[in-house]
Amino acid sequence: MTTARRTKQGAKSDARYAVAAVSSMGLRITPEDRMAVHNSNRFLLQATSAETNVLNVTSSLGRECLVLTRFVEGSPLAAFIKAQLRARNIAYVGPDIPQGGPWGYRHQFNVADSGFGLRAPRVWNDRAGEVGRTLDAADYDLDKIFKKDGVGILHLSGLIAAMSSETTRACLAVAKAAKAAGTLVSFDLNYRATFWKGREAELSAAFHEIASIADILVGNEEDFQLCLGFKGPEAGGRGLDAKIDGFKAMIGAASKRYKQVKVFATTLREVISAGRHRWGAILRMDGKWFVEEPREIDVLDRIGGGDGFTGGLLYGILKGWDGEKCLQFGWASGVLAASSLNDYAEPADEKQVFDVYKGNARVQR
Repeated sequence: MTTARRTKQGAKSDARYAVAAVSSMGLRITPEDRMAVHNSNRFLLQATSAETNVLNVTSSLGRECLVLTRFVEGSPLAAFIKAQLRARNIAYVGPDIPQGGPWGYRHQFNVADSGFGLRAPRVWNDRAGEVGRTLDAADYDLDKIFKKDGVGILHLSGLIAAMSSETTRACLAVAKAAKAAGTLVSFDLNYRATFWKGREAELSAAFHEIASIADILVGNEEDFQLCLGFKGPEAGGRGLDAKIDGFKAMIGAASKRYKQVKVFATTLREVISAGRHRWGAILRMDGKWFVEEPREIDVLDRIGGGDGFTGGLLYGILKGWDGEKCLQFGWASGVLAASSLNDYAEPADEKQVFDVYKGNARVQR
């Protein structure tokens, strides 16, 4: 039996799949030309999910990624999603579930606009009958995926983990299988009040269990408070410095509870207008802090910026980079996502991402 080659942070560097994720695939509908949804009649259609948005940084840079999901059998929308995933270098595994008639299963719709100026972006989620709510870990050959093929990092988000009792159980089972096979586990807490309503005790226990085996935890102060029960910082100063100090204090407490976690991270965002943000990030890796002070960026569509950051961070970990370089790449990948009408970052190469970080917007010939 050969020993897997690993990066500095412990990710398998010779795995078939660089990053894998559990996800419910859906469709995103966005008006053209930054119009609002309610007064537009031309829309862009995309295949989407928060988790595959994270995969897209690594898949765009040439490493195959994998999504564990479900599809609606015979659906042309499922066929569209599969084609989009193939084009994005993201493999997929999961059964085709019979629709069950016009009122049966379907893929979710995310209807969103980009906003403009002081008109804020608006998002409307339409998820009734979503096939992804029925995910079951038994659908997947987890031994083959994690032990035979190999996965560098398994990424889970609080969105899929909290979507239904079925997805909660599926995420727990997949996370345990990944951990047993020596795969790094990444968990973006991503709290959503609508998903948690009426399930607070169940989800608190499940999120704690996933966090207890995670190697990478991503989330802001509110995520750590509402998902994992940490106390918020004491009332004090306002502004960026106070926010960073509060996050550091909370992560200090989290690192004592979850001693196995190697990486903690979050983004810092201040909204000036729909098209102008101050964007920063903070990272703790191997006990050291790294801070990317917020700077102003232009925003075409803000949705997916956080996923782009996480995707860039995971790519850096797969490459074995140090904390400073991982944070820079994550920060710039988030900017890249925000500069696209797609809700994911799609870098042409590493140089493009680092040019974004350096502020080098000169024409490339």
